[in-house]
Amino acid sequence: MPLLEVSDLHVKFAVPGGTVIPVRGVSFTIASGEVLGLVGESGSGKSVTALALLRLLPAPTHILGRACFRGQELFELTEPQMRHIRGSGISMIFQEPMTALNPVMRVGDQVAEAVMAHPDASLGKIGKGEAWHRAVEALRTVAIADPERRARDYPHQLSGGQRQRVMIAMAVVNRPALLIADEPTTALDVTIQAQVLELLAELRHKFSLAMLFISHDLAVVSQVADRIGVMYAGSLVELGQSADVFRRPVHPYTRGLLNSVPTLRSERSKPLLTIEGTVPPIDVLPPGCAFEPRCSWRVADCSVEPPPLIEVTPGHLARCPVTAREGA
Repeated sequence: MPLLEVSDLHVKFAVPGGTVIPVRGVSFTIASGEVLGLVGESGSGKSVTALALLRLLPAPTHILGRACFRGQELFELTEPQMRHIRGSGISMIFQEPMTALNPVMRVGDQVAEAVMAHPDASLGKIGKGEAWHRAVEALRTVAIADPERRARDYPHQLSGGQRQRVMIAMAVVNRPALLIADEPTTALDVTIQAQVLELLAELRHKFSLAMLFISHDLAVVSQVADRIGVMYAGSLVELGQSADVFRRPVHPYTRGLLNSVPTLRSERSKPLLTIEGTVPPIDVLPPGCAFEPRCSWRVADCSVEPPPLIEVTPGHLARCPVTAREGA
């Protein structure tokens, strides 16, 4: 049985004058120890999907579908039950550590706070001394130099890479089974980015972590993910093993993303390829395939109704009847 199974997830926001649906019919599974990469440009619904799973979206929000974690339906749990899972069963690294961390609390206290929020099954409630000790050890685990001293620093006293490591320490201090990493390398320079990715890989193997790794950077996702889901306008348009998606992309949007990435083989004398058009506003999506207005493979049926996910090859699915037949 998968560690996490998400089925037909829809998220609806009430707005003045109606409702918007930023996530539409998203389904995927994550096995124990597996990394699923979720990619797509800004506004495609990646972060909203993650926040919906943890029930961290602000009211009024309506969530439909199923999310089963270790046999528990997350959307049916009471708030105290859900609060027990957050930070212990499922943890999340948020996008911006400078805004996610409390600026007036020492970073060690913030990590210790995550420890005290989840009583030990055998020891019961954890005291401040033990929580502080675990916080320092967590900072040591994420390779922060001199963790005893750094634990007493405030977020503004740390570099961007160190703040990101603090966020990772806070996420793994209670040894969760699933880690959601939402753009964990955004705004970091390439060297620090590589260090953070290496650290996540080490923690994955050390603690047998499963991960939902969210990013708009295809190069980053290719380094960490076992499987990849590509999102566009709130829907998964392609899902499969990383090798299949990168070497044999099926959906026109996935092909466009990969073709627009410069490589060492790219001819410098020619402009980079781009995807024509823009992403439609989430509240006025076309009735058929959301990518249809920008797609060079479109046929008449594409504008009638949203296409289903079709299995092109075993384990490789795409939401395009035209190129899926070609790929098969």
